[in-house]
Amino acid sequence: MKPKPMTLAIAAAAALVVRRAMRRRIQGSPLWPMPALEPPVSGRPRSRALKLLVTAHERIADGVVRVRLEGHDLPRWEPGAHLDLVLPSGLVRPYSLCGDPEDTSSYTVATRLVEDGRGGSREVHEQVQEGVELEVRGPRNRFPLVEAPSYVFVAGGIGITPVLPMLRALPEGTEWRLLYGGRTRASMPFLEEIEKLDPDREGSERGRVTVVAEDEDGLPDLDAFLAGVPEGAAVYCCGPQGLMTAVEERLPEGTALHLERFAPRTTAGGDGEFEVELRRSGRTLTVAADSSVLAAVRAELPNTPYSCEQGWCGTCQQKVLEGEIDHRDELLTDSERGDSMLICVSRARGERLVLDM
Repeated sequence: MKPKPMTLAIAAAAALVVRRAMRRRIQGSPLWPMPALEPPVSGRPRSRALKLLVTAHERIADGVVRVRLEGHDLPRWEPGAHLDLVLPSGLVRPYSLCGDPEDTSSYTVATRLVEDGRGGSREVHEQVQEGVELEVRGPRNRFPLVEAPSYVFVAGGIGITPVLPMLRALPEGTEWRLLYGGRTRASMPFLEEIEKLDPDREGSERGRVTVVAEDEDGLPDLDAFLAGVPEGAAVYCCGPQGLMTAVEERLPEGTALHLERFAPRTTAGGDGEFEVELRRSGRTLTVAADSSVLAAVRAELPNTPYSCEQGWCGTCQQKVLEGEIDHRDELLTDSERGDSMLICVSRARGERLVLDM
């Protein structure tokens, strides 16, 4: 005896309901019927992504291009802020904003071509052209201009980009000095504008700017420039790691020093070997002294997200369950550093870390 059509329809509907219920349970917990685990941290919450049009791409110094990106009602920014560019390849790279903070219709960045870099600067120079639409994230500011009775700025090469908006923003009458160095005058972006900030005339403004081109003048005399830094002055430095280290070593203890780094910081503890346990995956990895947590993790979990590999973008942020972290990023807040790390640059301060992966 064949089942009645109505009976078949009811059975089919019931089976569909059961399958959907099972699917929801399994999606809620891969280990069902065990309770679902909390979702792991993977990448920091991103600021609102914007799609902007490249309307200018121009060479402004040897090896340096300036890029203008236009949009509408763009978030405002303050001197020292930078913007994350999502390049056509998917790489994410941060660049200091060097335009007008009051302009809500465009952002301007500049970047130097790094011949032996990892490809981001070359992509900006060769593939990002007028008419290209780019996704950007930010702005965000880890290098803000603080209030101080006076200022001392030291910039090396492309390190002038975050400093220039600061100089423009200083109230009239503020006491400040700038040392701007580069390999050649032709390689130093915004040099003409910088020199106009120090008009060649008698008065309080004379002597504010010191320009040093290595091919003409040799290395800058930091001892002379930093001698007698005014008490309470805020000292800002951006440029190659060697320049920032030299400035740190020459400043008196207690001086307020603000640095903008282009590369991951290193620590006195060095880069020793350590173990990383991936708690969810049930695997234990060894991170070699000359490698990174990210490299070790991706050898086991190749789909682990990452981008900048310099501790800037936050894509590789992971939750830490156990172990002491040697933070080397320039992004996480103090509260975030309590239980998470950027695995592209940060390491273990001891012999072992346990990640929620």
